[in-house]
Amino acid sequence: MNYEGYKKTGISEKVYNFGEIILKDLEERFKEIDEIAEYNQLKVISAMQKNRLSANHFMATTGYGYNDEGRDNLERIYKDTFHTEAALVRPQITCGTHALAVALGANVRPGDEILSPVGKPYDTLEEVIGIRDSIGSLKEWGVSYRQVDLINNADFDYEGIKNAINEKTKLVTIQRSKGYQTRETLSVKKIGELIKFVKEIKPDVICMVDNCYGEFVEKIEPSDVGADMIVGSLIKNPGGGLAPIGGYICGRQDCIDQCAYRLSAPGLGQEVGANLGIIQSMYQGFFLAPTVVAGAVKGAIFAANIYEKLGFKVVPDGKVTRHDIIQAVELGSAERMIAFCEGIQSAAPVDSYVTPVPWAMPGYDDDVIMAAGAFIQGSSIELSADGPVKEPYAVYFQGGLTWNHAKLGILMSLQKLYEKGLVDEDKMN
Repeated sequence: MNYEGYKKTGISEKVYNFGEIILKDLEERFKEIDEIAEYNQLKVISAMQKNRLSANHFMATTGYGYNDEGRDNLERIYKDTFHTEAALVRPQITCGTHALAVALGANVRPGDEILSPVGKPYDTLEEVIGIRDSIGSLKEWGVSYRQVDLINNADFDYEGIKNAINEKTKLVTIQRSKGYQTRETLSVKKIGELIKFVKEIKPDVICMVDNCYGEFVEKIEPSDVGADMIVGSLIKNPGGGLAPIGGYICGRQDCIDQCAYRLSAPGLGQEVGANLGIIQSMYQGFFLAPTVVAGAVKGAIFAANIYEKLGFKVVPDGKVTRHDIIQAVELGSAERMIAFCEGIQSAAPVDSYVTPVPWAMPGYDDDVIMAAGAFIQGSSIELSADGPVKEPYAVYFQGGLTWNHAKLGILMSLQKLYEKGLVDEDKMN
């Protein structure tokens, strides 16, 4: 029906028709996603209304930021939305890795140990923790680290976790999303079961969840199932594509107090930190986030079903319930990875004319290719695709501020593979 519009973007009729066939089987899935978005939208609106959000809260502050009511009210809205005692939501938190580094560094001391019961953390955290040596790592400050790998890349090794917890274990870090791995993303329910198990062994241990890419994908968050802290980036889900920078940490009052003192300085905590005039974007992005996330989830499911039908391994598969916005596709070669990313880049509203190439990205061991024509640099809630160029040559697709844009990006990724003869054309019939 809309092929003429897609034709102008360079999508062939064969690729378009293949996409339409896939979409016919996704109507019920998309209705379920819309229901989750509606639930979460009402949750955000209720928090905004409870805290009497007004135009006065959008005023810019500078300098120290003393008595910044807009900043303080945004934090109250976050804590009420995520059902926690306190929240730290700041533009001074530069990214998700920074937010996690603050949360970790603030709540451990020399001699303490951090435990990951879900295997290795995301690549950029390796230097924060000291798995890979780096200046200023927690390892340099006498904080040790231990991990328990998942069984078959999917299930918790409960016996291994029980044996790993000891008198030094201060904080358990749980990564909800997969990062550059091809394991399943953890559901909130599964995270709750893990936290319950850990707390039964050591009740005073702090359970922190890296919530990046997961916010608003389900009706509940890890903070609803026992997490002491949840941590994320505003240029991912909760920023709704409008927040130009920032991160959040929500959780127990004592944990958030520690984070605030770590972020600013002892004795200052949450009292300082001007909003610099971007506070309205942070509010409005949070308001839009449930709808934006729903579009990204639809795009991920569409991608999974497209590439699964073409014979590629996808994680998660096209049928399972979603727990984050990321879709991994194992393409089997660097050539296919590059073509896929070229398609995503050419579908972007920004820098569509740029050709992505692998490069030595800071914080990663291997060359990484990244396609991201975004309004906010590095925004992972906007349409993007990336991955380390190594076996199994998995590309990680995420985002799309609207479902329509996500759809175009997926079709364009397939178009590039199709043009270069890198897919089995018979499977598109």
